Amino acid sequence: MSQPNSSSSSKLNQMRRQPKQARSQERVKQILDGAEQLFVEVGYDSTTTRAIAARAGVSVGSLYQFFPDKEAILKALAIRYMQTQYQRFLDLHTPDAVTLPLRSYVDQMIDVFDQFYTDYPGSRAIFEQLLDTITWSAIEKIDDFEYQVIDELARFFHARQPTLAMTKCERMAMIITKTVTELLWLSLSGDQDFRQELVVETKLLILSYLQQYLDNEL
Repeated sequence: MSQPNSSSSSKLNQMRRQPKQARSQERVKQILDGAEQLFVEVGYDSTTTRAIAARAGVSVGSLYQFFPDKEAILKALAIRYMQTQYQRFLDLHTPDAVTLPLRSYVDQMIDVFDQFYTDYPGSRAIFEQLLDTITWSAIEKIDDFEYQVIDELARFFHARQPTLAMTKCERMAMIITKTVTELLWLSLSGDQDFRQELVVETKLLILSYLQQYLDNEL
């Protein structure tokens, strides 16, 4: 599996400068963490850069060294989420994963995405705000991350079932990615019981689909 492509994040990224030293990286992390908390607690519109700096424990001047405005901070948060999701996806799709029983693979794959929303409960609110704030061209850059997942997943399917044409693997990967993304996003709109039930049903749906094309056991 390849490493995450940085082209999408660079197009979306509006930071004034990238932190290179550990101290600067920690400061940026504090700013993003503070902004994440405030965006979820009081909303994007009610949050100011001054409030973000105060929550992060840094000066407003330090914040502006890295970010020109709060929209740039919002986009940086989205990039952090997407890179985290993508890295977890890569961590699962190792060469050894090709030999997993299909049911085990499906369970682990969907659990990876579901666990992300557990670990980052504010991500849904951040992404919803992002879609209300940014331009259509920026949304297309976000979609680039999804297509990276689709590309890697297609290669994984082809490695598991070499008799399948690559074009077929690409279509399968697109269907799987779009379906899992939409259903897990929907699961966040209900209570915990609803979420757990939808995760179970999503696993059954994806397993049934993949069984039509991939061997259950290798």
